[in-house]
Amino acid sequence: MTIVRHFVPALLAALLLAACAPKHELSATPSPAPAAATMSGVARGEATPTPSPTPEPTLSPAMAAAHNNATKDAPQITDPDTWNEAGKALMEQLAEEYAADGMTLDAQDGYPYLLAVNRAASTVTVYTTDEDNRYTVPFMAMVCSGGTDTPTGYWATPVNYQWRLLVGPCYGQYATRIYSGYLFHSVPYYTQHKDDLEYDQFNQLGTIASLGCIRLSVVDVKWIYDNCAIGTPVVIYDDEENPGPMGKPGTIYTDPDDEDMRGWDPTDPDPANPWDDAFETGTTIRSQAAWDQWEAEHESWLDSLTPTDLQGWSTDSDIVGTRG
Repeated sequence: MTIVRHFVPALLAALLLAACAPKHELSATPSPAPAAATMSGVARGEATPTPSPTPEPTLSPAMAAAHNNATKDAPQITDPDTWNEAGKALMEQLAEEYAADGMTLDAQDGYPYLLAVNRAASTVTVYTTDEDNRYTVPFMAMVCSGGTDTPTGYWATPVNYQWRLLVGPCYGQYATRIYSGYLFHSVPYYTQHKDDLEYDQFNQLGTIASLGCIRLSVVDVKWIYDNCAIGTPVVIYDDEENPGPMGKPGTIYTDPDDEDMRGWDPTDPDPANPWDDAFETGTTIRSQAAWDQWEAEHESWLDSLTPTDLQGWSTDSDIVGTRG
């Protein structure tokens, strides 16, 4: 009983203290966590769209032809965005170097082009005029073959021929005289027949191979014949490291064992040519302006073709020393 008497007051005191203690508030029920962020804004559960492939870079038709037709040596084409600046710098340098020969960049009426032959790099670059009527704008580049006897200097063309007797004897199509016995002409033919090409010599285009003349494929030498009036300025110089502002075109291979094809220049536009018409553009590196000219005018080339049959002798075959 005594124990109860002592225990009850203690129990009552404990209950009173518990009733007076501060009450703890319950925390609010947490909000549900937001859904995880989705990639690229695509909702969860939806398929991620397949990205569009990056388009393959494409060559302009002019550049594609220069590449595709080069079945022997690949072209070395520089960035077209640099052509004009590099061309102007080079032409100003050459004008200074050959000033004593009378070279000028000022164009005269009727002469829209200047032909710059880099003998050491086997490249002819055609220049046209800028806004100041000066020959500083690269128009096209052609692969060629000169020779160790090819002179350097500055001249104006005096005469041209559809066929020309050369040393050998051999014959060249669409010849344009540069100076003395030195001409632009096609790769030589054994006879004056278009299917009688010296095919081993054709495979040497792009190297030092001639007796002094500047050999070109038919598409290029015919362009000179058709578009460069007598009196067109020509400069011949050497720079083995830099073929020119547009680069150096590639070359086409003709198989010496193919008796049906080897006798023809692949670029000759004559309808009798057995080569595919795609080769008519050659390996020439063309500016857009040159390509536009080709597109507009190449069909009319048939009007000025030399006949496939045997031709007569050239009118000045008595000139001694004409090179091949």
